[in-house]
Amino acid sequence: MRLHPGETGAVDWRVVTLLGAVRQLRDASPDVMGRPRVIAVDGRGGAGKTTLAEQLCKAVPNSAVVHTDDIAWNHAYFDWGSLLVENILQPLRRGEAVDFRPEAWITHNRPGSIAVPAGADFIWVEGTGIIREELAPWLDASVWIQGDLDEQERVSAVRDGDSPEQLEHVANWLLEELPFMLREQPWARATMIVAGPPRIGHAPDTELVIAPPTSP
Repeated sequence: MRLHPGETGAVDWRVVTLLGAVRQLRDASPDVMGRPRVIAVDGRGGAGKTTLAEQLCKAVPNSAVVHTDDIAWNHAYFDWGSLLVENILQPLRRGEAVDFRPEAWITHNRPGSIAVPAGADFIWVEGTGIIREELAPWLDASVWIQGDLDEQERVSAVRDGDSPEQLEHVANWLLEELPFMLREQPWARATMIVAGPPRIGHAPDTELVIAPPTSP
């Protein structure tokens, strides 16, 4: 597997059921009451964050997904932590519903808002850069998806294309992502690591391949 320099490869992979992984994440914050558990799902571009978050949301009744791309849209690649805390995570911590329309959405006439109903049991917050020191007090558990860099680049190219504009966007993104990841080391902070490409035979609809966090 090819990883970016500085990222430590996980070991001791094992297969667990999807609900078994949820129980492990739930048990990382046993004292949560009166509000939803907030679980981060992080990984590099093309790792499968959205797919995993939606899979977890479907498996767990009364849960919802928040996409950090919606916070970052026309705002910043990574400098969106305070915006997320003030408008999403703080209201959730108080047990309130969320209905947030970012300033960039207003400026660029993007319709709709980021909405999360009150009373949810789990909120899955997915996006590159969600596992960071700044946000640690607001997260109850977290998942880092570790995958092969070549495969992630292939998936991203298929999904987003390879136009000159997209290639420039990727280059600018990496200028911020690489030092950010080296500083934050989310693979060491995460509650668990989930395998991106399969490493062990498993049933992808009902099982995950997981490992413990890796030391820096």
